[in-house]
Amino acid sequence: MSHTLGVHPVREALRARRPLDKVLVAKGSGGPRIQEIIDLCRDNSVPVRFEPREMLDRLSKGLPHQGVVAFGAAHGFVELSEVAEDAQLLVLLDGVEDPHNLGAIIRTAHAAGANAVIVPERRAAPLTETVERAAAGALEYLPVARITNVTQTLEKLKERGFWIYGLDDQGAELYTEVEYAQPTVIVLGSEGKGIHQGVQKHCDVLVKIPMAGAVSSLNVSVAAGVVLFELRRRLG
Repeated sequence: MSHTLGVHPVREALRARRPLDKVLVAKGSGGPRIQEIIDLCRDNSVPVRFEPREMLDRLSKGLPHQGVVAFGAAHGFVELSEVAEDAQLLVLLDGVEDPHNLGAIIRTAHAAGANAVIVPERRAAPLTETVERAAAGALEYLPVARITNVTQTLEKLKERGFWIYGLDDQGAELYTEVEYAQPTVIVLGSEGKGIHQGVQKHCDVLVKIPMAGAVSSLNVSVAAGVVLFELRRRLG
């Protein structure tokens, strides 16, 4: 059984009607956000228990919980075949292993209108509580598909008509100057290593974000936001 920690992730889990066995609220917690969770539990027939904050501290193993812990089935990956046939924007991660970055990218991808995030079985963070917290509720709405082979997946997506754009420091074109075509796949690599060479060869275009400062690259989740919202602006 998994734990969902924090006011926002628990609220979004309840709003999305994710199956939950119970919700624990720390005694003494109050305010409109806590009351909203209690009301949502009542509407969804999810039991609520008020327990000492020390118990929630133990359950969360020191991670921040804001006085709310929910128990329910863990988030699972989907198959790529389960992603909607009419998907127009997919985000494929090639080696993003940090759970905070994965969660932040999921949150950003959902906000930018992506239809799914795709991760490989290897060199990818699992969908842990850390990812869930960083995603701030987006995991309830955006599927995360797990694949076996990145290059084979890109070729299959090309066969379905997708255009593949890789974001890399060594990209030949600026992300603002490319004419993007739909449906679209944005490929993001790991921090430090970027997109693997073998994966780069399967991208139609490699784009880069121009950097004005002394730091050579952005955090991958920030870079994802820059490019995805440019796409949203362009493609609508």
